[in-house]
Amino acid sequence: MPFISSHKDAENLTMTMVAEFDAKVERVWQIWEDPRQLEKWWGPPTWPATFDSHDFVPGGRASYYMTGPDGEKAAGWWLFTDISAPTTLTFDDGFADDTGNPSSTLPVTHAVATLEDVDGRTRMTIRTRFDSVQQLEELVEMGMDEGMALALGQIDAIVAD
Repeated sequence: MPFISSHKDAENLTMTMVAEFDAKVERVWQIWEDPRQLEKWWGPPTWPATFDSHDFVPGGRASYYMTGPDGEKAAGWWLFTDISAPTTLTFDDGFADDTGNPSSTLPVTHAVATLEDVDGRTRMTIRTRFDSVQQLEELVEMGMDEGMALALGQIDAIVAD
């Protein structure tokens, strides 16, 4: 399994996920820039994602929803704040209401995904920054770390194609 570790740091308001994949950095980068590939891994296997939009440029937005096993939907959005292909992606990540508008009650996080070559494999590190300890705890309680670990576990099959 590609998932290596998850570390929650309440003092620095971060959660860091690390995974490694049997593919070159450029190939793993494609799973971020192509919304059809993102749909194959963003979200745990029982909550697959559908991206309605994916404007992959700094300042661009993505909107998506995940569909649960009973048909329930959870919507989200990203704002791409920095893109340095093929190694670094920085984005804000938030929840959305049923019409796709950003939620005013659920938290927004700030993520940095970095890709690095490790002996021909790619190590992906996703560091999420929270605005408060309460926000970190709320999202962990919602299953963010377990969901990301399951989501990352789907990537090897995608990059092998």
